Amino acid sequence: MSGIESIDYWTNIFTPAGLKKMYIENQELNRLVSWWNMDERLRGYSPEQFVGLMDELKIRKTFVPSFKMQSYKCKAPLLSITVDEVRYLMDKTGGRVGGLYGVDLSLGMDAVRELEIAVKEWGFSGAHVHSYGWGVPLNHRDLYPFYAKCVELDVPVVMQSGHSAEHMPSEMGRPIHLDDVALYFPELRIVASHTGWPWVQELIALAWKHPNLYIGAGAHAPKYWDPALVQFLNSRGQGKVLWGTDFPVVTHAESLKQVAALELKPQACAKLLRETAQNVFRLA
Repeated sequence: MSGIESIDYWTNIFTPAGLKKMYIENQELNRLVSWWNMDERLRGYSPEQFVGLMDELKIRKTFVPSFKMQSYKCKAPLLSITVDEVRYLMDKTGGRVGGLYGVDLSLGMDAVRELEIAVKEWGFSGAHVHSYGWGVPLNHRDLYPFYAKCVELDVPVVMQSGHSAEHMPSEMGRPIHLDDVALYFPELRIVASHTGWPWVQELIALAWKHPNLYIGAGAHAPKYWDPALVQFLNSRGQGKVLWGTDFPVVTHAESLKQVAALELKPQACAKLLRETAQNVFRLA
């Protein structure tokens, strides 16, 4: 372990019931369980147990999305982790869990209005986008009202980028689409997750170009991070990459252990694990 206090920008719902809903009952994610050897991780935690884990590993805070996923094949809802499920975790963990409002494009402006309520009244910390099942790229016009609302509320948007492990079109998450978004919304803090793989260098180029665009390293174990990403976050990309897990895809303990094994510069490690997230989420 690094010994540095950390912030995880993306942990999925971690309760046994929530994980069952997300990974066992979801036809797209269910096929990943055995493929990624996730059975043990799906045992999950109660809120109290998860806070204990955070204390043990020196994880200051994490953010859980009210995940919205549509089936690309039949254009029907595939997954809905509700705002109430996330609010419950926020309440039961004493603020150690923050909420990300999951964007449901089928609701149009009603969802934009609820995003504002989620931030202003329920204490959510940003928005979350999974574009693949909707069949729209990250620069699609249907997402612009949500981006504009995030600018107005001064909160970030976290999104999956790179390929889709689900049977959905990976082109929707290609990092280059974010060039348009970052240009149009220079005030919008964008966290492009999953390292952008396999277009890692494409995402690195965009993060270097745009002050408001950041790389989220979740969902990929650090031992598998592209060498170009490690070099970037350890040098001129300090302050541009956030540590995360996308639990249960990667466990917190293993991820932190593997980060320590990278032998990063102390300043780069501190920025990766905590300081960049503090900046993006405006944490004191």
